Amino acid sequence: MKKHNFYAGPSILSEYTIRNTVDGILDFAGTGLSVLEISHRSKEFQAVIDGASELVKELLDVPEGFSVLWLGGGASMQFCMLPFNLLKTKASYIDTGTWAHNAIKEARFFGDVDVVASSEDANYTYIPKNFVVPADSDYFHYTSNNTIYGTEIRRDPDVPVKMVADMSSDIFSRHIDFSKYDAVYAGAQKNLAPAGVTIVIVRDSALGNVDRPIPTMLDYRTHIKKGSMFNTPPVLPIFAAYQTLKYYKELGGIDTLERMDLEKAALLYDAIDSSRIFRGTVTDPEDRSIMNVCFVMKDEYKELEKEFVDFAAERGIVGIKGHRSVGGFRASLYNALPIESVRVLVDAMDEFQAKH
Repeated sequence: MKKHNFYAGPSILSEYTIRNTVDGILDFAGTGLSVLEISHRSKEFQAVIDGASELVKELLDVPEGFSVLWLGGGASMQFCMLPFNLLKTKASYIDTGTWAHNAIKEARFFGDVDVVASSEDANYTYIPKNFVVPADSDYFHYTSNNTIYGTEIRRDPDVPVKMVADMSSDIFSRHIDFSKYDAVYAGAQKNLAPAGVTIVIVRDSALGNVDRPIPTMLDYRTHIKKGSMFNTPPVLPIFAAYQTLKYYKELGGIDTLERMDLEKAALLYDAIDSSRIFRGTVTDPEDRSIMNVCFVMKDEYKELEKEFVDFAAERGIVGIKGHRSVGGFRASLYNALPIESVRVLVDAMDEFQAKH
């Protein structure tokens, strides 16, 4: 039975990425060795990391003056690494979910943190509006997509300072105006590659401006100088990311990816909004994520939630159980998910509704 993979992360990868990664595991670049065992200092792997970095810049239209880094530690490492490098006295953050909350907690080790707005009062089911970012902030940090709660900020905010964004779960789904940013970071395990590598795209001139000493491994300048090879990088996830980036380019780049993502999300949200037994947890269409669609059973059908998960699994639909802090269901529609899988889910929802 064909599987339809809606897991939030680690998540679905394209067949192109999996097939080419498997080929590299068996025989990397005609060396007769596996990418799992090749030296990261070899010219063959240097070509991979250089090619991947160039494709990140090309696909996202990253201007001169930014460096692309491939680091370990996940996006959670960036919660502390970023303020270590950029926070001089005060930074502004918006609290829109678990990961934003965690980033705020870590930043407070390095300076004052002004939480300019929060949606915690409604279990993070909306994006705060009309907040004010103080002009004396060193930067403004936001989490663009909230995987647990199903909200997303899809436009670059207009604030009086440079921004930093955690784009772990929606990078490569829209264009980014890098003139507004000092840094963008993203864990790979949503829209790019297996877990194990994190992309950081950082403005070079934003570095070296804090007074505190920074440990070597936590200093972005270390990794810029060494081309992300100060220590052994996570070779396999970077190789897989390179395959994904090549696939994105073949598809037509960000414009094509965004169109496909919007189409998938519209199909599922239309099914939820027209349903007699399901309802969305994020009611404002402007705040709804196109990457992670969260929904529940209406109150009078609440006892059927487990039954629906089992019903869906019988049709090859996996990964739709909601996060434990929200409950219900979560369908992750990352770039690699084909629209056919969304149609299968919608058909299952319709069939389940007819049954009850």
